[in-house]
Amino acid sequence: MKWLEQLTAPENLLALLGVIVTLGGLSYERLIPGRKRIGYRVQMDTLIDDSTQDGPVHQRLRMLENTPDLAGASLVLLRIENDGFRSLDADDYITAPATNHRGLTATFPNRIVRDVAVTEPSHPDLLRHLPQYGTPENPGLVCAGNEISLPRVPLNKGDHFKLLVLLTGAGTDKPPHVGGRIKEGRIRNNEKFRRPSNRVLGLIGSLLALLILQPFGTQLLRDDPLPRGCAEGNLTIVGSTAFKPVTQDVGAAYQSDCRGAEVTVEAQGSGRGTKTLIDAGEAAKGGFPAYLAFSDGPDGDGNPQLKEHLVALSVFSVVVNKDIRVSDLSLEDLRGLYSGRITNWNQLPDGPDLPVRLVSRDAKSGTRGVFENRVLGGNEISRTSDNCRTPKFTRDHVIRCELDSTGEVLKTVASTPGAIGYAELHSAEESARKGALHLVALEGREPSVDAVRERTYSFWEPEYAYTYTAPPPNSLTSKFLDYLAGDTGRNLVEKHGHLPCSAAENQRACQLAVGGR
Repeated sequence: MKWLEQLTAPENLLALLGVIVTLGGLSYERLIPGRKRIGYRVQMDTLIDDSTQDGPVHQRLRMLENTPDLAGASLVLLRIENDGFRSLDADDYITAPATNHRGLTATFPNRIVRDVAVTEPSHPDLLRHLPQYGTPENPGLVCAGNEISLPRVPLNKGDHFKLLVLLTGAGTDKPPHVGGRIKEGRIRNNEKFRRPSNRVLGLIGSLLALLILQPFGTQLLRDDPLPRGCAEGNLTIVGSTAFKPVTQDVGAAYQSDCRGAEVTVEAQGSGRGTKTLIDAGEAAKGGFPAYLAFSDGPDGDGNPQLKEHLVALSVFSVVVNKDIRVSDLSLEDLRGLYSGRITNWNQLPDGPDLPVRLVSRDAKSGTRGVFENRVLGGNEISRTSDNCRTPKFTRDHVIRCELDSTGEVLKTVASTPGAIGYAELHSAEESARKGALHLVALEGREPSVDAVRERTYSFWEPEYAYTYTAPPPNSLTSKFLDYLAGDTGRNLVEKHGHLPCSAAENQRACQLAVGGR
């Protein structure tokens, strides 16, 4: 009976209880329906103009004095969230064919909706599904009478956003209501907490027993639990070389804060990065690959498995060798240089007698894609040089080479007379401080984050992170993305000259950038 004694030893009983609790949780998660849930609650419902009510004294915002059609105006702040146990996809909303875009309907009895704005989203990506200015394909929020129709917004567990609604009308005793239908789930007002079900209480009891038995199984427990927001494992970051300094610094900071995590950066260009991610995802055969690909601009390549995460707005600059005394270029002159129409700098005012040497990135570069789309308005001419100094063939009158990284471009422009190239702004500024090259304004606008925020400078692009399918909530990939959007990540993104989209002051610029795609 020695085996029975071993089986009933405290440490083995603890392990067995852990297995039972885990299996019970998984069974409940997979077999019990109704776990999907959208909750809503009214966080504010206040009158801002009581001039329609009886009484000797009335209160009204002065800005409403010249707007009689807003008499009796009120403001409602409505929070909508996924407070269930599962993520919600757009297909989880049950809609009629005639209203296929509609996911939920917010109703305000006996009132008229005058305007609505989305505020405080848990993640900036949610704003893509709630555009301020809708299109036939994505109408966004639609106001009609006392209703607001909301699109089918995908929500991960815990995701939320708020609607700030301007209304008129006397209203009733009935509070605002959010309605709709979701598969295997429900929509509820979560202002009041309900008593947990017996199943939940049983699960809590099992977990409590597990905690009580901790002293008997210390070998199964951590001596030092991981800090909040940390996960162990390996994560490989690929993609943009322009964003590489950011990912390197954030990766190093995460490893410093989270023991047991190893973040490796292998930047090889945006296009190659997404290709590497797709290959890793397919090789995982249904598992989640620990890869994260960064791209200058959207580069999903139409693959439905790739999930897009908006990270920042990146600023780029045109750079020239120190011998080129040109400080400003028009878009017309820049297109003349990159089309081969201008082959010597003396064809431009104040330009020296030097051949133009175009130092470019290869076709897989996201930075090159930004330059072609935002600045040139078309493709660059073909490569004609292997060394960036002389053409391969005597018949070629244009010198243009292609390099693999931002660093190579800046190094080559700095060392090559007559060279012109382009690079991410922060890296370009660091190279310019060494004195071998300088930055060039476009149409009189100096490159800067403020110019991008004000939309007065054309050479910029949203920076995206891609995962192969949605990352599991407790995975290193998911925790790293949260870290990147947190205080440390935001500070490092700003340090390298980018606009972090998780910062409140940049969310409108990021929303407009995504809406302009």
